[in-house]
Amino acid sequence: MAAKGSHSHVKLEGEIERCRAEGHWGQLRHLAQQLLPLARPPRKVAAAGGAQDAEDYGSMLLAEALLEECLKEKFAKLKDSIPLTEKNEPKLSEAKQYLTNILSRGKLRPKYMTEAMLILGKLHYVEGSYRDAISMYARAGIDDLSTKDEPLYMLRLVTEAFVIKGLSLERSTNSIASRARLCEREEEVMACFETACFIAQVYLQELEKTLNNTHSRSIKGSNVTYSEFELSYFLEAALQSAYVTHLKKGNIVKGMRSLREILRTVETKSTQTFKMTAAKQLAQVLLHSLSEDCYWSPLSDLLPEFMNKEDQSYVSNLCRRPELYTEENAYCPQDNVEEALLLLLISESMANRDAVISRAPDQQDDRAISLRDASAVYDLLSITLGRRGQYVMLSECLERAMKFAFDEFHLWYQLALSMVACGKSAYAVSVLKECAKLRPTDPTVPLLAAKVCIGSLHWLEEGEYFAKMVIDLGEDAGESLAKGYLALGLTYSLQATDGELSCLSSLVKNLLKTGEGEMNLTKAKEERPATLKGTQDELNKKALQTLERARDLAPEDHQIILYLSLQLALVRQISDAIEHLQEALQLCKDDLNSLHLLALLFSAQKHYQHALDVINMAVVEYPESFSLLFTKVKLEWIHKGPEEALVTCRHMLQMWQMVYNVLQHSGSEKGSSVTETPVIKKHNGLHLTLPDAHDADSGSQRASSLAASRLEQAMSEITMQSSAMKQGPMQLWTALEQIWLQAGPGAEQT
Repeated sequence: MAAKGSHSHVKLEGEIERCRAEGHWGQLRHLAQQLLPLARPPRKVAAAGGAQDAEDYGSMLLAEALLEECLKEKFAKLKDSIPLTEKNEPKLSEAKQYLTNILSRGKLRPKYMTEAMLILGKLHYVEGSYRDAISMYARAGIDDLSTKDEPLYMLRLVTEAFVIKGLSLERSTNSIASRARLCEREEEVMACFETACFIAQVYLQELEKTLNNTHSRSIKGSNVTYSEFELSYFLEAALQSAYVTHLKKGNIVKGMRSLREILRTVETKSTQTFKMTAAKQLAQVLLHSLSEDCYWSPLSDLLPEFMNKEDQSYVSNLCRRPELYTEENAYCPQDNVEEALLLLLISESMANRDAVISRAPDQQDDRAISLRDASAVYDLLSITLGRRGQYVMLSECLERAMKFAFDEFHLWYQLALSMVACGKSAYAVSVLKECAKLRPTDPTVPLLAAKVCIGSLHWLEEGEYFAKMVIDLGEDAGESLAKGYLALGLTYSLQATDGELSCLSSLVKNLLKTGEGEMNLTKAKEERPATLKGTQDELNKKALQTLERARDLAPEDHQIILYLSLQLALVRQISDAIEHLQEALQLCKDDLNSLHLLALLFSAQKHYQHALDVINMAVVEYPESFSLLFTKVKLEWIHKGPEEALVTCRHMLQMWQMVYNVLQHSGSEKGSSVTETPVIKKHNGLHLTLPDAHDADSGSQRASSLAASRLEQAMSEITMQSSAMKQGPMQLWTALEQIWLQAGPGAEQT
């Protein structure tokens, strides 16, 4: 019978330890009541003997269960640091009475007495009695407690004790007058936070091992899976208080080291969400607070200038260290942007995996939190990939976010912007249509869609549709209303030009079919159908009226006046065009396009010297503009002769060679890492645009299988790299061809 009783007692003790370690407070409350002789309120009269010891032990367990249940119910107040009162919280009052009676009697064994003090210290903290909490932990002697070979629940208690002590010390610094004492207090706070962080990670790693072993031995598995274990408020605070405090005080180096140490520890299921937050926080620090010159890799030593800022470790040797991932064959980033990108891609993968897709009302709060976390990751990805011009990768990341971005304008608009940036213009317009449905009163969305349709795609009918969407908003469009009229005027003007070009093209084809040797384009123009000419005249008239309306709405916008001048020039009203253009130059004296157009208008009036003067002035401001130099060559050839034109052609060849050499040199130094593609700075008005390191349509094509896709990608990369290294971008060679074509007639005449 004695053996049977002993076995039952050991089983009960094991069950109690398991409940305390895993946080099953309802079950612990039931087990604790088995140790009490009767269900009665806390006694104030001490009793002697082992029965009293067992009763006090049961009372301590019951107090712990009541306190934890109360904290779980009042999590929102705890998070907002709102003190709980005994008057409003019966469970808190009952737990405090139990613990006070236990400590006043002093009959428990020293081990359990220490545990009771740790629990009461936590209770004092949630009541707002920070000094009482500090005194209770000093009485328990937590600085000398060893966590080696201790049960799991004790690791949890010590973790919470250290973080609560640190938080209590933080809230008690106002009473300290001495600066030296204040510095000592801050060091003590950091020692508490760092110790709590270490012990918390050890506790969670050991807990996962224990639960995995328990489940593997069970045939049907345990009733409680590890995925259901949630971090309590104090455990989460223990994990993040150290690095948060460092960063708040501006200690970037220490904050980064703390974050990197956390991310290097072996992950557990309960810390996955926390690690995503930590990775996102570290990425923010790398992007915002650390320059590339101050960067040091995770596996290297600190830079010499940071050595004096690195203090000794505050963690005691009595604490166990958490397990770390091995550094063998580990990839190490080379700069802060690369490390931030790796962190964010990991975070993005976790955010996609854990995203709440369900639209059920009971999951609305979880879905909002999931969306908020994912949006923050994608915002940081936009910054990181945007720095390196990797818009294709950014658009692919944002496409993955669409599965949980229903009716979320921000993510849809980010996707549209990334597609515009990487050249997926047709897809961008489709996404912008959805954005316009989500925010029908936002004029910037259809305005951007109109810009893409007019500029990149030359979809004039769609551009007209989007421009009218902006105009239909009326005064609600605000400053965008003038831009809407500008976009509409451009579509009318381009429609008129396209109609004339298509007509001439068809006439030329007919002349070729009839076999006429000498084609007279002037005669072809005269033979245009009268209806087509009438349509073009009507479109030009509408374009002019619409652009004048835009100018009336924004008289200080030099860009609108520039396009109005261009339209006047197209309908051969040269004098009016020059007059408006001079008005635009008064608003923006160094605008390249305005200066270029003014020179062309002077040349149309045969004022070649005035045109050359304007071009030379523009070239001084924009010496790398090939478009200005091409115009200068033509004007010099007509006005001054081929010798002058050849001098400019030689200058263009030298400039072309310089650009080519720069591209060759930069291409030879770049590896295959996607994070090392630089953003080429394109000067305003630069005619020679250097292409991005990807095809404009590459992101819209899909291979029939994964293997084919990978092979296609590998072959395209090889082809692209060899082409860029040996020949240079196609536009660069096109510019060279045009230079030689310009120099050809002049060379023949000389």
